[in-house]
Amino acid sequence: MRSSLAIGDFARATHLSVKTLRHYHRIGLLVPAAVDERTGYRYYATEQIPTAQVIRRFRGLDMPLEQVQAVLAAPDVATRNDLIAAHLDRLEDTLARTREAVASLRDLLRDPAEAAPIEITLRTVPAVPAAAVHAEIDLADATPWFEGAIGELRATLAAQGLAGTGPAGGIYATGLFADEHGAGTVFVPCHGPVRPAGRVVPFTVPAAELAVTVHAGGHEDIDRAYGALGAYVAEHALGLDGPIREYYLTGRHDTPDATRWRTAIGWPVFGTGEVTR
Repeated sequence: MRSSLAIGDFARATHLSVKTLRHYHRIGLLVPAAVDERTGYRYYATEQIPTAQVIRRFRGLDMPLEQVQAVLAAPDVATRNDLIAAHLDRLEDTLARTREAVASLRDLLRDPAEAAPIEITLRTVPAVPAAAVHAEIDLADATPWFEGAIGELRATLAAQGLAGTGPAGGIYATGLFADEHGAGTVFVPCHGPVRPAGRVVPFTVPAAELAVTVHAGGHEDIDRAYGALGAYVAEHALGLDGPIREYYLTGRHDTPDATRWRTAIGWPVFGTGEVTR
């Protein structure tokens, strides 16, 4: 007969609380070797200690319980290792985002006199023909919607033999920022008639007068560029109602290295007279 431990002793042996062990039993993650039918007391085999320790390590790495269950139930070593590697990749992504957030916060806390100035220019951009995807979107869904729209636009242009004539861009209504829901348009400028396909339609990107700055890097701290633009427009009494415009000079579809991404942000302003093509 296997040696067994009462739940309290098993908790001491594994550093998992009784409350946690009871929860793991309820969800089927770590089932006791025996349960006394009369008292309901749980007993664990000593052979279950390594399993409990593995679970504790995974939970210490913030692995969700359902993923821990999947790892423990993996049919073979290769499947188990793939599941663990996928979680480690997610941890590395989270760590990278945390480092970026820390660096951005340190920059924000720095004396403004020491901060690198954000360059802003006034531009008039002409109307251009393009292929576009329009939608009413929630701010929380903006990134996956954008990625899907860009992919569909590029695939449609390739299928129709049309070449892009400039960087992809986006036009976003004020409501998307103020109310977390509003109109969004993603476009790719191109020559030649675009035939509607799926969500893709022909579109003329309207001419606009813009105050423009270029944000370098990922979008975690793009609010700093937006803040600089908003302050500039307010200080110079240039602001107009109208959608924000972004141009993706270099992005995820060009390189996976976020440090090389460049996004031009345009805030609508009164006319400047200078045409930038």
